[in-house]
Amino acid sequence: MAVAARMAIRKVRGSHHRLLSASGEELRKAFQSKRGYGRGTVWNDYPRPQMRRDSFYSLNGDWKLNGREILVPFPPQSLLSDYRGKVGACLTYSREFIFSGEAASALGWKEGRILLHFGAVDQVAEVFLNGHFLGKHEGGYLPFSFDVTEYVTDGRNKIVVKARDTLSARYPYGKQRKARGGMWYTPVSGIWQSVWMECVPRVYIAGLKVDADMQKVRIFVRTGGTEEVQDENGADWGEKSGIRVAISLHDGTRYTMETDKKEAEIDLTRIPGADGNPYQPLLWNPEHPYLYEMTISMGEDSVHSYFGLRTVEVRTVKGIPRVCLNGEPVFLQGVLDQGYFCDGIYLPAKEAEYEQDVLRMKALGMNLLRKHIKIEPECFYHYCDIHGMLVMQDMVNNGSYSWIRDTALPTLGFARKKDRRLWKGKKRRAFFVKHMEETVRHLYNHPCVIAYTIFNEGWGQFESDALYRQAKALDSTRLWDATSGWFTQTESDFDSQHIYFKKLEVPETPQKPVLVSECGGYSLRVPGHFYTKYARYGYGACRDGKELMERIRKLYEQTILPQIPGGVCGCIYTQLSDVEDEVNGFYTFDRKVCKTDPEMMRDIAAALFRAVSDAD
Repeated sequence: MAVAARMAIRKVRGSHHRLLSASGEELRKAFQSKRGYGRGTVWNDYPRPQMRRDSFYSLNGDWKLNGREILVPFPPQSLLSDYRGKVGACLTYSREFIFSGEAASALGWKEGRILLHFGAVDQVAEVFLNGHFLGKHEGGYLPFSFDVTEYVTDGRNKIVVKARDTLSARYPYGKQRKARGGMWYTPVSGIWQSVWMECVPRVYIAGLKVDADMQKVRIFVRTGGTEEVQDENGADWGEKSGIRVAISLHDGTRYTMETDKKEAEIDLTRIPGADGNPYQPLLWNPEHPYLYEMTISMGEDSVHSYFGLRTVEVRTVKGIPRVCLNGEPVFLQGVLDQGYFCDGIYLPAKEAEYEQDVLRMKALGMNLLRKHIKIEPECFYHYCDIHGMLVMQDMVNNGSYSWIRDTALPTLGFARKKDRRLWKGKKRRAFFVKHMEETVRHLYNHPCVIAYTIFNEGWGQFESDALYRQAKALDSTRLWDATSGWFTQTESDFDSQHIYFKKLEVPETPQKPVLVSECGGYSLRVPGHFYTKYARYGYGACRDGKELMERIRKLYEQTILPQIPGGVCGCIYTQLSDVEDEVNGFYTFDRKVCKTDPEMMRDIAAALFRAVSDAD
């Protein structure tokens, strides 16, 4: 923005509050001139970094929403969308584009299938191309796609997306609320991630699953296309040709393996090195996040991807359960990351702003982001992979929320003991489970993701023990926090506690690693950098930065550090940045001001890491 005092957000038909004195138009122009932002170049990076092809055609940019202009992929409630209409429950998007043989050839497209991709549309979307109904998707956080080969014409084409968003509690909704305020935020509706097309061969690689440990990588290919065959389980695995995997090694050599199957297993320690000795693989960790680039080919198709060699597990070390990365105990020095931005709500102006958030937290000594009740565009996880930032991913809650039942009573110590009979609605339960499974499949290949949270503070919680077992069977390579905060049942990989208003309780003989999955949240308003004049929400107000830093230091040094020898494995501070009425971030909502002392934060982190090493 032009100046810090212009960190204001214009009110968009009652959805987003206007602050200070800058108008929406002034902010938009300032943003464009300051960051090189333009309508023709918005969010044009390849949206799927772990399965990249040469053919890519972005459909981001100017669309129509209910007859008015909007800039996709930004949600209509956001400043960056430049949408000037009312945001209701029913949203009809339209966009025309020219598709010609000459233009397709220029993009490197060949004869084959044409796929239309959506990163996310909230909550229910029906998609049409040239009047033909392509299909329906439910749930506002995960990608979906359609084969549009039969409906694309040589010339002018028209996409129509009919979205409906009532904030129905049947679907995951996270921290969105119509009456925003406090810890609840402005809702988003409709298209809020990239829309794009690509061309693939007649039979193509539709998906990858990559399993890696400290020496082996296993690649599984799922295929799509017009001549598919089915295995004995009914899964489509395409024509009967195998795959070719080419891996770039860190010594500059390239290893290639061919197989007649749709899967391959490569033990990197069995690859002969340039000197004749076995290759010594590099592991992925926060200090040295080495990623191996690879290309997978099948028939006429090939995709570029990558993997990191690492393991995460709980091991007993000197009688204490510890979280271990690559076999060594690690302290999870984390921060709660809600993924909200002052100008785009669910999206930053450019993909690279996610990278800046990662680097900001690395500079404060953090090695983990708890991605709180929101699934990000895949580029976020890619930046975490690149920079060695561990991620604990929350499942997105559905079901209604009660402040008394879910917050006040448990904070006072009145915690219900059983959750088997809670939230009995079959459709709501089924959709949560389906969304959990799809989330795991979507993020499976990212080495940065080391843990998941199933339920947070009881929101929508039901049968958490059964869901833990189901989740663990789905992905045993990660750790699972079944109940973050309270309403703990029996099965989980963590003893997970929120300690805003109570003392940390570490058992004398812990059976699980003790994770402080939320804490801190001390508030400090920075003049010229807050969302509304009423923005004061937090868990203990501070007069200035000095008092804030002192309270943070005491939290870590007096509460967390002494308990590490006894079993505390990590601490997640609330939060990365201010969010709307919350002013309890390390950074202000506009990311212009860091409220803490980076050097002191790094010293605190170093002391925590040393404590884990000393305990071993």
